[in-house]
Amino acid sequence: MLQKATELLQSLHQPHLIAHMQTLAPDLQKAFAAQISELDFSVLQAENAAEIRGTFAPLYATTLAEIEQNRALYTETGLAAIRAGKVGAVMLAGGQGTRLGFDKPKGTFNIGITRELYIFECLINNLLDVTKAAGAYVPLFIMTSIENNRDTREFFEAHDYFGYDRDSVWFFEQEQLPATDTAGRLMLAAPGRIATAPNGNGGWYVSMEKTGMLDVLHESGIEWLNVFAMDNVLQRIADPCFVGAVIASGKASGAKVVAKAAPEEKVGVLCLEDGRPSIVEYYEMTEEMISRREPDGTLSYNYGVILNYLFRVDKLDETLHVRLPLHRAFKKLRYMNEAGEIVKPESPNAYKFETLALDMVKLQENCLAYEVDRQREFAPIKNKDGVDSVDTARELLRRNGVVL
Repeated sequence: MLQKATELLQSLHQPHLIAHMQTLAPDLQKAFAAQISELDFSVLQAENAAEIRGTFAPLYATTLAEIEQNRALYTETGLAAIRAGKVGAVMLAGGQGTRLGFDKPKGTFNIGITRELYIFECLINNLLDVTKAAGAYVPLFIMTSIENNRDTREFFEAHDYFGYDRDSVWFFEQEQLPATDTAGRLMLAAPGRIATAPNGNGGWYVSMEKTGMLDVLHESGIEWLNVFAMDNVLQRIADPCFVGAVIASGKASGAKVVAKAAPEEKVGVLCLEDGRPSIVEYYEMTEEMISRREPDGTLSYNYGVILNYLFRVDKLDETLHVRLPLHRAFKKLRYMNEAGEIVKPESPNAYKFETLALDMVKLQENCLAYEVDRQREFAPIKNKDGVDSVDTARELLRRNGVVL
């Protein structure tokens, strides 16, 4: 195993890691070689997919008014699917609360003022609304990271899953990919340990496969998966009306969207790319795309995504045979320097390789854009202060009757 690891590192032009391995005790050498055999180093030769985009066109949404006209039908269709055990949910919860000045899993952050109210708790409360209406629990898969898996599991245990059925909850770890410094050199996280980072929000289904979660999924007869970001405390999960609308549409997927607050709002917009559903980021849009309007005055590229998608499981299975594009992101990464010291950088220092949910959407044949009221369903907590912060989320929670 040591010889194979050495040969692989030589082929990757990483002599510093070969030299490091030779300094390790035998047990650490074996662990180091084992990690090397497991990691996907093909990412080092990958092109940055963010630089290659197709031809964009608008994708129009089912509006709030249209949804309201059909709410009863959509809701009953969705509830029937939930009662039949055909709907599951996937929470993307691999992040830490670093940007909140909180060195623990982000979902364990307390946003209450007069009482304890955690981000995870808000989401479970939202899901309990659905399970009460359906009279059945929605299977919930929670994706953690190597960094926060143990803390997340222990937190749910300590809080008795916030009243949710623990037998309906599964945890799984997100796949890690190696990271490099600006010179393309692999980095160390500790003696005998290569520094890695999560494979991005598009890697959740591959991670489910690698951890055996797809066996649970298929054995349970789940046909639809609602994947969502955990930092939006107003996120409506397995929303029966949304589920029913997508099923009634006959489409392979659905995406919750909000109307843009302004043409220049910095939000990814659901659209068509080369005739398939996709997301165009705000910085990729031309001035013509930003300002273009329909005859009724509505912005042509009007609907921003909130990372709440519904996918057909059989279509997701097909994506397992397709390698998603890799996006190279320049970010901060804790590492061990040549002196054996752990460094926590103050500014970006490493390239991380990520797959993105937008590429999962693009692999679908079609997608129902489903408009929601941002005042009722969009309260992201991304920053400690300012826009999309703890304070803005608290205000929106208050408006929706949540006691803080």
